[in-house]
Amino acid sequence: MNTMTLWHITGWEFAALAFAALLVGFSKTAVSGANTVSLAVFAAVLPARASTGVLLPILIAGDLLAVATYRRHAHWPTLWRLFPAVAAGVVVGTVFLLWADDAVVRTSIGAILLLMAAVTVWRRRTADQDEEPDSVTTRSGRIKARSYGVLGGFTTMVANAGGPVMSMYLLSAGFRKLGFLGTSAFFFLIVNVSKLPFSAGLGLIDGRSLLLDLALVAFVVPGALFGKWAVHRINQRLFEQLVIAATVVGGLQLLLR
Repeated sequence: MNTMTLWHITGWEFAALAFAALLVGFSKTAVSGANTVSLAVFAAVLPARASTGVLLPILIAGDLLAVATYRRHAHWPTLWRLFPAVAAGVVVGTVFLLWADDAVVRTSIGAILLLMAAVTVWRRRTADQDEEPDSVTTRSGRIKARSYGVLGGFTTMVANAGGPVMSMYLLSAGFRKLGFLGTSAFFFLIVNVSKLPFSAGLGLIDGRSLLLDLALVAFVVPGALFGKWAVHRINQRLFEQLVIAATVVGGLQLLLR
């Protein structure tokens, strides 16, 4: 990792990272997938490869707060069926990061962000389906879980961008708000913690990146508290429209950079 870059960010750049960390906390307890904006901010301020390593502990902090808030609402049968496919996707993503340079990673993150925006739009149009979470026990349900699991594992390893993929899967499986939040909280906590040794082995996490995380993690807490307060009050349709627009702008910025 080009750790020297982490010590030469300006005050405005740190403020942008702090806002992105706050948004991570908010997304974990209110609007899952909103942290794709955080991904774009981190990748714009820091080198693309380094940004994934710095952002990962921030995401884990948000996951811990989300689990503490919604732990009683997780649907474990769904989680157990997803994990093997996600593990395969993480391995594929790790192999990709072994040879990809910063330019390739930045372009990939931009493309993934645009893909996630498209996924979110499609998710919004299919969110009213009445499938039950137990539908993953059917053959078509298992195929869908494996497909989303591999894609989610790859995108979360390469760009910490598995949120919209899993959000679309959980909503299409018929999860209500609290079940959705509880299941996704445990899912991302387990997946993100499992990514730590891979990221450290790739040199994406070291002592200096963790010091920057230590300065930023305090901003996750107020974001999570605000999300917990707002989850039953927010106009989610408008907010998701803003998230989609910001994600598209962030993806285009990275592709054209």
